[in-house]
Amino acid sequence: MEKQRTLKHAFTVKGKGLHTGLNIELTLKPAAENTGYVLKRVDIENQPEIPALAEYVSQTTRGTVIKKDEIQISTIEHAMAALYAFGIDNCLMEVNAPEFPILDGSARQYVEAIEKIGIEEQDAEKKYFIVDKKIEYNLPNSESSITILPDDKFSLIVLVGFDSPVLNNQFAVLNDMKDFAKEIAPCRTFVFVREIEPLLKMNLIKGGDLNNALVIYDKEISHEELKRLADMINQPCPSVDKFGYINTQLLFNNEPARHKMLDIIGDLALVGHPIKGKVIAMYPGHSTNTAMAKEIRKDIKNQLNK
Repeated sequence: MEKQRTLKHAFTVKGKGLHTGLNIELTLKPAAENTGYVLKRVDIENQPEIPALAEYVSQTTRGTVIKKDEIQISTIEHAMAALYAFGIDNCLMEVNAPEFPILDGSARQYVEAIEKIGIEEQDAEKKYFIVDKKIEYNLPNSESSITILPDDKFSLIVLVGFDSPVLNNQFAVLNDMKDFAKEIAPCRTFVFVREIEPLLKMNLIKGGDLNNALVIYDKEISHEELKRLADMINQPCPSVDKFGYINTQLLFNNEPARHKMLDIIGDLALVGHPIKGKVIAMYPGHSTNTAMAKEIRKDIKNQLNK
């Protein structure tokens, strides 16, 4: 019988918010058996808590946002993915802002911290969501879909595709969650240069920079236009003479697809239980991921009410 797990000790990460640009402090703490994942806004009077469950997802534009009453917390998926990958069932996450820090755009720092402080086994039995028949979700008016097939463990296959000469079709596979720390956790989020201005107009990515995302240049623009965009996000104007990744070398030739896998794991963690099933994701995004998690939550509630 597998037991539930929590962190052995608390740890804190600090950094700026991708969308707010705020300096943020996030502390992950051990939690009692059957607590699940709980988020707490310590910057607000009475320090309100929100269960990290799919039914509280309110937005999915460039990150997963959960909301209860008028309180919300965004960009939670990288921390959630790290907890899920290490089999941690119970954790309290205290944050002093309306989003988690973006750090370097990956889950690397969470993984390093968990490996350093260790994991505590608890007495209560671990509760799985076991996939006993094929589950499918297709995002309306889109090619994006997720299928989960019955299996005796959790694994993922992901295909991403963009209309881009730099990032077209990519494929990634994770057969064993033991490989998450090295193969998936360090993979960074990404943005196309041509997306920067529209995202800023949506009041997003105010904390974006060349250190917390892969920045993809795949559509020719003038130096003057590039400088204008760099000024908009208060960044030095990069020198680019060809299409590609502006700021860095890729860790893996399919790093963007692996990052999408990271996001899927974090979003499916909102099911509230580890999943036994094979996940096949075609052109995934937070909308599709969290919609699937909501469908599973409905199944769980229906089973409890029988």
